[in-house]
Amino acid sequence: DMDSSLRLTLSILPEGFAICKLRVEEEVPYWVLSSGFFSVTRTPEELSIVCFESNIPMELKSVRGWRCIKVLGRLDLTLVGILASLASALASAGVSVFAVSTYDTDYLLVRKEDLAKAVSALRKSGHTVLAMT
Repeated sequence: DMDSSLRLTLSILPEGFAICKLRVEEEVPYWVLSSGFFSVTRTPEELSIVCFESNIPMELKSVRGWRCIKVLGRLDLTLVGILASLASALASAGVSVFAVSTYDTDYLLVRKEDLAKAVSALRKSGHTVLAMT
């Protein structure tokens, strides 16, 4: 049985998300900054962006069709196993996940066609997933 301290409450953000990769030398584009949610990661190899799919120009190569599940509440950065607990529940249901972590919490992006399966797997593993409003 799951450690009760790892029973999390999650919500599903209403927007569709996309993930895109730009050349490492590119600047962060203006359209990213107007997205209500964005995550930008620059490494020596790439510039990776996660944001609302409606913000990304159609001609840009991106992987669209993601939905985002948010862990509600503020997570202590010292907590162990939060992401692992969620990812393993999804993995056992055959759902691949793209995680975005912030200072306060974690977000899990899943393919929109896997959303129902993801919610069911998370609930089955003891987490609460709020119904979309």
